[in-house]
Amino acid sequence: MTGRHHARGPGGAGWTRRRVLTLGLAPAAAFVAAGVTGLELVSRGILPGKAMLDTLDGACSVPGPALEFSPPGPSSSRTFYSAARGRTVGYTIAYPPGRRAGDELPLVIMLHGYGGNHADALVGMSPAQAVALQVGGRPLAPMALVTVDGGNGYWNPHPGDDPMAMVIGELIPLCQRLGLGRPPRRIAMMGISMGGYGALLLAEKYPHLIAAAGAISPAIWTSYAQAQGANAGAYASAAAFAANDAVTHAPALAHVAVRVASSYDDPFYPGVQALARVLPAGAVVDLAKGCHTGAFFAEQQPPSLAFLARHLASLNRRPGSGGASAPCGRGQVAHPEPRHREQRPFVPRPVQSVAAALGERDTRSGH
Repeated sequence: MTGRHHARGPGGAGWTRRRVLTLGLAPAAAFVAAGVTGLELVSRGILPGKAMLDTLDGACSVPGPALEFSPPGPSSSRTFYSAARGRTVGYTIAYPPGRRAGDELPLVIMLHGYGGNHADALVGMSPAQAVALQVGGRPLAPMALVTVDGGNGYWNPHPGDDPMAMVIGELIPLCQRLGLGRPPRRIAMMGISMGGYGALLLAEKYPHLIAAAGAISPAIWTSYAQAQGANAGAYASAAAFAANDAVTHAPALAHVAVRVASSYDDPFYPGVQALARVLPAGAVVDLAKGCHTGAFFAEQQPPSLAFLARHLASLNRRPGSGGASAPCGRGQVAHPEPRHREQRPFVPRPVQSVAAALGERDTRSGH
C-alpha cells in the first residue's frame, strides 16, 4: 500500500527494519511471538505500537515546508451566541496583507479537527499568516479566512448541537455583513482531519453556496459501525451517518472545485480511497507518504490554500459569477496510485464591525 520496499532474505520472511522494530515492540503483547504475525497486527493497529512503529520506520517522515509570509494583515477574535449550538462560540477573522475590516473579499472558512477550536484550526501558523502565505515565492490572491468553534461532533447535526447550521445560518451571514464572501465574491471551505471531512460535507450539502473545498487528511469512515467503533460521538445515529456520508453524497460536488490530500499510512486512507473513486471529474486527489500527523498537515496547508485562492480569484473575475455556482470544467482526478500531484489547474466554467449589533464580545485583536 505504501510503496516502501521490503527486502526479503532466504525463506521469504525477510528481516526488514520494520520487522525488527516490530519484534522490539512485541513485549506489549504476550502472543506476538511469531514475528510476522506480530508485524501484521501492530501494522494494522490491532496491537499497541503502530504510531511508534510508523515513526521509527520513517513512514511519518515528511519534509517540513519552507514557509514565507508577506507582512500579515489584521485579525481579530470575538465570540457570539450560537442558537444552533446552544452556546457561545469563539471565532477569528483574518484579513490578507494590505486589507482591513470593511473590505469586500472572498472568504475561506477553516474548520478545526477533533479536540480543537477556532484558535488552533491551522497547524504551525495563525489565520493571519495563512492568508499572508507566499507559495512558490508568490503571494496568494487576496482572501479573508475565518475559524470558529465547532465542537467534536464532526460538523454534522446532533441533538442540541448543530455545528453545520451554525456555520451556514450564523457564521456566514455574520461574515457577509462584514463584506466577506458576499456575492459576487465567493466562499470556500477548508479543514484538517475532522475538519477536512466537515469541509467536504458542507460543500456537498450547500454546493450553491460553497465554490471550492480543500480537505487535508479528511476523517472519512465507510460505515456507521466503523465510525462507532472509533468515535461513538461522531454521529447521532445510523440514519445521521447515512445522511452525512461524504462518500455517498460525493456526486453533489460536481460544480465545486475540490482538492483532497491524504497519506498512505493514514488510518482514514481506505475512506479516502473510496471517496476518490466517486469524486466528480475535475477533483484533485493528492496521495503521499506520511501519517495522520501535524507534519503531514503542515506540508499540505500551502498547496491547499493556494488551490482555494486560485479558484476563488478565478470565479470572482468571471462576469456574472455571483449568486449560484457556475458549472466547472473537467480537470483531472488523480486516483489512488503511488504519489499524485496536481497536473494542471482546475478550470471553472462558465463597515467597520457588526460586533456590537450582534451582541458579540471582542476577546482579542491584533496583527
